[in-house]
Amino acid sequence: MRRTTIFPSVCLLVPLLLFIPACAGTSVQPGQRGLWWHPFTEGLAKEPLKDGFFWRAPWNDVFIYEVRWQSFTENIDALTSDDLQVIIKAAIILRPIADEVYFLAQELGPDFYPRVVKPEFMAAVRSVVSGYAMVTVPERSTEIASKVQAVVVEKLKGRHLEIQSVALSDVDFPQVVLAAIEQKQAKEQQKEQKEFELIIAAKDAEIARTRAKGEGDSIRIRAEGEAEGLRIRAIGQAKAQETIAKTLTPSYLRFKLYDSQNSKVVLLPDQLNVPILINPGVDQPPHQITTGESESR
Repeated sequence: MRRTTIFPSVCLLVPLLLFIPACAGTSVQPGQRGLWWHPFTEGLAKEPLKDGFFWRAPWNDVFIYEVRWQSFTENIDALTSDDLQVIIKAAIILRPIADEVYFLAQELGPDFYPRVVKPEFMAAVRSVVSGYAMVTVPERSTEIASKVQAVVVEKLKGRHLEIQSVALSDVDFPQVVLAAIEQKQAKEQQKEQKEFELIIAAKDAEIARTRAKGEGDSIRIRAEGEAEGLRIRAIGQAKAQETIAKTLTPSYLRFKLYDSQNSKVVLLPDQLNVPILINPGVDQPPHQITTGESESR
């Protein structure tokens, strides 16, 4: 009689059947990297796992790291160069370097953002904003974000992370600061209005001075012209009188005496040496002329 022993085979099959349900698997999705964790043998594996499904024993594990771009947003309170507080909503986009996931796990771990990146990011924003006046922060947000990114990149150099960009999405001011800004702007507008009014007044005064100067020049020129005309007429009259005076000789006067039809001649002594023209008129009696020595008609 032949006997068949199956006990050893059964003993080997039973543990295997018990082991298979206890095994688990881990999926690594696209955009992720995994690291084997063997606590009883080699520990953390250096070679990253790409996307796929991996069976593992219950005591082993696979650590998953996102290597796609991730965005983190923070509300950061900062002081400007004029010691005024602003609240800045800033965002940073970064990702782990895929081939350096092992070193990232060793040095920073999966919570690398809250432990390392966030403090450096917020400190960089506060540092850069402190170099700008409060009113200039919104209009120069792109410039500020570029400087913040440069600071963060420098601070995280060698930390196995890649920074894509930094952006300032919003800037808020406290109500007290907003009221102060409005008051300042109102005063600046009043100042500009006063300066404008002063400019207009100065222009008006200049126009008035120019007009007055023009009128004064016109009057002066007219007076000078009239004075020059009077002077010329006076010179002409003087020359005419001089010319006439030269022609009024005794002979000429006697001739004019004789030449007049209505004149009468009265002879006087020679010592008087003055001819007299008498024109008594038609109906009047002749005048009597009396001298000291004689009387004639």
